[in-house]
Amino acid sequence: MPFDCSSASGLTVCVTGAGGFIASWIVKLLLEKGYTVKGTLRNPDDPKNAHLKELEGAKERLTLWKTDLLDYESLKAAIDGCDGVIHTASPVTDDPELMVEPAVDGTKNVIIAAAETKVRRVVFTSSIGAVYMDPNRGPDVVVDESCWSDLEFCKNTKNWYCYGKAVAEQAAWEVAEEKGVDLVVVNPVLVLGPLLQPNVNASVVHVLKYLTGSAKTYANSVQAYVHVRDVALAHILVLETPSASGRYLCAEAVLHRGDVVQILAKLFPEYPIPTMCSDEKNPRAKPYKFSNQKLKDLGLEFTPVKQCLYETVKSLQEKGVLPIPTQQEEPVRIQS
Repeated sequence: MPFDCSSASGLTVCVTGAGGFIASWIVKLLLEKGYTVKGTLRNPDDPKNAHLKELEGAKERLTLWKTDLLDYESLKAAIDGCDGVIHTASPVTDDPELMVEPAVDGTKNVIIAAAETKVRRVVFTSSIGAVYMDPNRGPDVVVDESCWSDLEFCKNTKNWYCYGKAVAEQAAWEVAEEKGVDLVVVNPVLVLGPLLQPNVNASVVHVLKYLTGSAKTYANSVQAYVHVRDVALAHILVLETPSASGRYLCAEAVLHRGDVVQILAKLFPEYPIPTMCSDEKNPRAKPYKFSNQKLKDLGLEFTPVKQCLYETVKSLQEKGVLPIPTQQEEPVRIQS
């Protein structure tokens, strides 16, 4: 049993890669609940991490630790004294050398350090990339926590991000079993929503490109989406729930790119949002079926994808990444 969660007071959680999109939200929500948080960063003094120090409760209950995933001793020092670890730090790249080794060895180091310092539970941020890349799965098969990506298919298609995520998660399960660590895994899909960090992360670029005019067409493909706050809440839920075990698929909806641009055009007609598909020859790609029931059973209520898209764009406007239209119309009311 990881915690007595009747009170977060006096409990300490280490969040690796604390300055990232998802991790910043996890730190924010943990602090709001009263936890003490130790955040690991490659460089705590980098201005891109300054937002963490501004979070409510940060002055009293947040410390930032200079660590490297491949430097075991620095990781162990940060994890020592923690009740739980949420391991979100991971490279986001399609370069196999930059993706696979840090993802796998860094994850092993975190779990071994957690075992040595007697951490009660480790929550690992994996990805849908470790779940759904399987060319042999039929269109009617529901994607759930039992699914794994086909490693050979990932290699052959040079999808090193999905390959790295799958291999890292497999390594996490193996080392956790070997070391007797209580491990739970969250597998988010593409994450959207308000940015706490100053830089625009890879998943938000997915929406940004449709608003800046850099994408003239949209792809004939589908994508699953989820709100960043829901992902952060999912991590905390599985950390706190004694009965939580295994993997948790974190997704709200699967949409065709055509649906995404249609929603964006209705909400924000002032931007040059593409109306043409780059592939008019082939049939429209169909959304795959998935189950998020495990997280719903823990009480997570997912934010509708329209709201995710709306809040993402509003956040990009507030950060000055997107120009705010001169004539602001009546506020848009989101209907789920």
